[in-house]
Amino acid sequence: MPSKLRKLVGSRAFYAMVLAVVIPIIVQNAITNFVNLLDNLMVGRIGTDQFSGVAVANQLIYVFNLAVFGAVSGAGIFTAQYCGAGNQEGVRASCRYKLYAGLLLSVGAIALFLLKGRELVLLYLTDDSDPARVADTLHYGLQYLNLMLLGLPPFAIAQSYASTLRETGETRLPMLAGIIAVFVNLIFNYLLIYGKLGFPQLGVQGAAIATVLSRYVEMGIIVIYTHSHAKKHPFAKGLFRTLSIPRQVVKEITIKGMPLLVNELLWSLGMATLNQIYSLRGLDVVAATSISTTVFNLFSVFFFSMGTAASIIVGQDLGADEVEVAKDHAWKLIAFSVAISVVVGLTLISCSHAIPLLYDVLPSVRSLASKLILVCACMMPANAFCNCEYFIIRSGGKTGITFLFDCGFTWVLCIPLAYCLTHFTAMSVVLIFLCERFLDVIKGVIGLVLVKKGVWIHNIVSGSDMQLS
Repeated sequence: MPSKLRKLVGSRAFYAMVLAVVIPIIVQNAITNFVNLLDNLMVGRIGTDQFSGVAVANQLIYVFNLAVFGAVSGAGIFTAQYCGAGNQEGVRASCRYKLYAGLLLSVGAIALFLLKGRELVLLYLTDDSDPARVADTLHYGLQYLNLMLLGLPPFAIAQSYASTLRETGETRLPMLAGIIAVFVNLIFNYLLIYGKLGFPQLGVQGAAIATVLSRYVEMGIIVIYTHSHAKKHPFAKGLFRTLSIPRQVVKEITIKGMPLLVNELLWSLGMATLNQIYSLRGLDVVAATSISTTVFNLFSVFFFSMGTAASIIVGQDLGADEVEVAKDHAWKLIAFSVAISVVVGLTLISCSHAIPLLYDVLPSVRSLASKLILVCACMMPANAFCNCEYFIIRSGGKTGITFLFDCGFTWVLCIPLAYCLTHFTAMSVVLIFLCERFLDVIKGVIGLVLVKKGVWIHNIVSGSDMQLS
């Protein structure tokens, strides 16, 4: 085998190690996104306006979810390296940090959505050709959003624990809790949306109640099991013996983690802004982008999960001062992620026309959604490449670089391009969507240079940089 190819292809032991980490994450994410797809379908069957209202509300909730993800991920860089160094007290401190950050974000998001929810939903309802549809969509969107606020705190707590468990090598418990939660969501969606088995028919409100209930179930399973099996999960023993976090740890995590939190927040706001720009082309676009995003999220769980696995594996290598191993694993993980995305992308291309037919929406929405799904499928290898690069750079705590690579790229290039093409050209929304997605090719080249230079190689828990040999 040529030396360059050998650099990208691992041994059986390597793939066995990667699969042991990534399969539980894939299973959890796949089931979650599959149930989200079913949730999408169930709401879609009660009307296009209901579907669009829920889609807009979920776009706003998505910003909160990614802000929480950014907060726990920033501290999680330390968790993985503390684990690699065998420092359980450091793991506890980073877990407490995640909990405080997540709950603070929950309070902020609840206040924002209660005060400005109506104005935020209206940003997506710019189609003045049918005022009645706009009013109905706004009504359903606010119904769903206000109930979903009850699920924000348990989501933040569950994510804080789940990320700590994954970073310390326990991926099965978050997977099992996630599986149970999504089935609770699915069952109560059926009962409460349509009013089955004596339950009231609540429509979009029923969908929100089912989701909130599933959040509490997931949180309860993870928290109770973790603390009742503290011997298996040593960070849980004494986690709340003190509520304080050493000042130096808070400082280090904040300095390293804040760019990641801001990155996830601004990146998710960027995605929300892009969807708002697309929505200027009509309400059909709101529904179609929701369908394509849900389908893409389901099919992309393979390479998104590979990014999470790369962060854990490479982060633990760096924490253990295994620099050469970390570099070797990084290239093999990138190659493996792209290879998976090619197979998944081809599969999605083959069914891009059939999937929208499952939705009981307007024919124009189905047609547009099919085209957007096809674009997503074709660009999937580039997405996978960028995603794995991002997580590898992040694993060494270089959050300032990841901020520029991810969020900076979105706001400096993607959003201005979409805005200009939407406002100053007659291009179809499909072509605009393709142009915006194609920018990932440029982003991938930038990431390749950063990974090759080794700017990410840094042991943050020992405080010493490790230079390339």
